[in-house]
Amino acid sequence: MLHLDPKDKEKLIDPLFTTGPTFWSVIAILLAVIGWGVYMYVRQLIFGLGETGMQRPAYWGVYMVNFIFFIGISHAGTLISAILRVTGAEWRRPITRVAEAITAFALIVGTLQIIYDLGRPDRFLYLFTFGRMQSPLLWDAMSVTAYFLGSVTYLYMPMIPDMAILRDHCPESAPRWRKKLYTVLALGWRGNKTQWKRLEKAIAVLAVLIIPIAVSVHTIISWILATTVQPGWHSTIFGPYFVVGAIFSGIGALFIAMTIVRKVMGLEEYYRLKSYRNLGLLFIAMTAIWFYFTGAEYLTLAAGQQTAEFPVFASKLWGEFAPGFWLMVVLMAIAFWVQVVPQILPKKAENSFLFKPGLAWSSGVAAVAVFLVMNFSRNQPLAAALSQPNIRLIGWIIAAVLFVVGGLGFSMWLKTRQVTAIVIASVAVVIGMWLERWNIVAPTLTHPRLIGFWFYHPTWTEGALTAASFALFILLFMVFFKLFPAISIWEIAEGRAIEAAEAQVEVALPEPTGVPQAAHEGFRK
Repeated sequence: MLHLDPKDKEKLIDPLFTTGPTFWSVIAILLAVIGWGVYMYVRQLIFGLGETGMQRPAYWGVYMVNFIFFIGISHAGTLISAILRVTGAEWRRPITRVAEAITAFALIVGTLQIIYDLGRPDRFLYLFTFGRMQSPLLWDAMSVTAYFLGSVTYLYMPMIPDMAILRDHCPESAPRWRKKLYTVLALGWRGNKTQWKRLEKAIAVLAVLIIPIAVSVHTIISWILATTVQPGWHSTIFGPYFVVGAIFSGIGALFIAMTIVRKVMGLEEYYRLKSYRNLGLLFIAMTAIWFYFTGAEYLTLAAGQQTAEFPVFASKLWGEFAPGFWLMVVLMAIAFWVQVVPQILPKKAENSFLFKPGLAWSSGVAAVAVFLVMNFSRNQPLAAALSQPNIRLIGWIIAAVLFVVGGLGFSMWLKTRQVTAIVIASVAVVIGMWLERWNIVAPTLTHPRLIGFWFYHPTWTEGALTAASFALFILLFMVFFKLFPAISIWEIAEGRAIEAAEAQVEVALPEPTGVPQAAHEGFRK
């Protein structure tokens, strides 16, 4: 059996059996939000989808946006964890369990969005019993099901040694059902050599298999849109674009989750800056790739000038969906800025006037004010003036300058706060990627080929179910980490053993070539 370090017991096991009032207060709030969502869903079942904002021709709305979003952040776990495990990245050890838990819970909540979107949810199983093999909807159901089963298995298998540790160190005061739960989940684990070899081999095989399954999931989701002839969707770039967006939003969700766990549970010794730095480099790369794919997508739409597609393009850049589109762009720019600019600024720049937090706050507030006035002004004369292209261009330039000045001020403050900078970037990315899904779904459906244009407005029913979905995701996360360790105990112990062994290894200096032995001995002396 694996030796349990006293520090690991204190930090990772003991908190599982002590619960304070804050935990129950948060649980109560989440249950209240979920209860509100259940009530609104019952109303939707009784009165039909007319309770939502979905009308002809927009038969998809916020529910489909949420579905794509949650399936996207599910890539945070199994895909990223599997890639890091296959490549042998030792710094991955503290973050794997949080990542894999995000995957499982995001898939559960994401699948619920399809149920919400159905006017007759009792016919959901018809997709499997009467589905046609040439339909991307059936492909999607099969791939998501396979991904969920693989992800749950991939989450559970590394937990088996930890379940045995909890079984053997469960306090006497703990409820009997918890002791029984850990005993059942441990599957008789004793930690002998044969069991370790089989577990490592099974995890390695599943890590390789789960990568193509994860990629196929979001590729097939993109094909549900791309295999139609709807304007703005019929694009060959959608497959890789969706996969990149899924990994991008998944890393952002992982950063937020691991930082909350790190702060709430006091696990700063485990979630070290090395993990943030290394995963942050991948985050920066995905930000740049996302901008590249987005630019390529909209450049082809602009250059093509297709009769059906250009109204969709125009509605995003300067039409009714422009606020959401440009907010997405600004959030992604913020995410890239706070990760890159603080690291390249010289230390001596902190004495400059441009890098003071006071100027940053005032400039940031002014930039937001200009953005709101330009997009949501209800004053008729002002709105008419802002509709002029030249005045609007000047407004955007002013907002951009204020944004840059504000960003410079905050950059120096973030230079010594790497975790804070990454969390800010992650929040911006998660919100921005939800808006990206919105900008893909809503503009196209409201600008179809054969029916007149229409605008989609989400209702309180959709808002309630969206809030309930996020509350359910957080609730599953909290309950899971109240029952099981937030960090894989045996992987941490294994990592310490590897570090200790590497510290004892002395690497010999390279031998000079082409030097006689006598001269070589003299060189050593």
